Amino acid sequence: MDTPSRQPDGSTPARKSLLTRRGFLVGSGVAVCGTAAAAVAINRYYEQFKEPVAILKAESYDASLEPIIREGLAEVGIRRPQIAGKSVLLKPNLVEPSSEAPHINTHPQFVRAVVEVFRRLDASEVFVAEGQGHVRDSQYVLEQSGVGRVLIEDDIPFVDLNHDEVFISENKMRTTRLTHLYLPQSLRRADLVVSLPKMKVHHWAGVTLSMKNLFGVMPSICYGWPKNVLHVLGIPQSIMDITATVEPDLAIVDGIVGMEGDGPIMGTPKQANVVLIGVNPVAVDATGARLMGFDPRKIEYLRGAAGVLGPIDESLISQRGERLDKMSQKFELIDHPVTLKFRI
Repeated sequence: MDTPSRQPDGSTPARKSLLTRRGFLVGSGVAVCGTAAAAVAINRYYEQFKEPVAILKAESYDASLEPIIREGLAEVGIRRPQIAGKSVLLKPNLVEPSSEAPHINTHPQFVRAVVEVFRRLDASEVFVAEGQGHVRDSQYVLEQSGVGRVLIEDDIPFVDLNHDEVFISENKMRTTRLTHLYLPQSLRRADLVVSLPKMKVHHWAGVTLSMKNLFGVMPSICYGWPKNVLHVLGIPQSIMDITATVEPDLAIVDGIVGMEGDGPIMGTPKQANVVLIGVNPVAVDATGARLMGFDPRKIEYLRGAAGVLGPIDESLISQRGERLDKMSQKFELIDHPVTLKFRI
């Protein structure tokens, strides 16, 4: 794939955010400074401009997903003018290769539908990018997950973020002790970064949705397998740092078949029949947590991000589409996960 165009000084251009509201907050230093005054300021902001999150019903992966996704995008203000001429990076969740367990990874038909929607909205390019954490062979992961077949059939470019060229970015939140983060150059190439997670429970983080899915943009050649450095520094803390620094533009959550129990890999399927779309990852994940029967205030990284990166209170989120109480159900979560020890 082509590299980003270079500036006269040899640097690559920074990605421009789709979101003028969040871009204003981050650019002004309000969204990431983490002070009590900032929390008050951002909550007042969201009281005036509530973050929209669309909840859409989808019965199966055989259903016509494209109109559902396009409707959800329109509900949160994303139409052709916001997409035309843009380069779009889609980051699915391909945490573990398994052709027999479609509840582990973002479904191939879901990826296909999202790609087609952005192409029909006249994106200049749409490419899929992932840096899976467990199995090092990316080709094997693509083949076993079923996503590889879709990429070939629909001529969709793929970037292995584990082996992409990297750049160094200031850690914009500093919840961990890391002052800077190594990030793949493909983030700079893209005008829009879209998180395509699977709706799952997580035995350490509580839930894994659009924010936790961003672990996969962190190159394993820098952070180990499976991102050991980030696990040691703290999963909730790393989630917040990565989200603040990457600044994803959009989340489209595959919740048609989710996972409960011992997630994010060893759990069981949960038929939820939902697609979740929004422009603020905190608002999206707070809504996703509620759809799964969890209080977002009890999810450590959502509690830490509230009033810093976005809202989690229902009063500060504009729910669109289906009613939350109508679509929500209880996802089971194991009480005592096995603790793994990592060395860095």
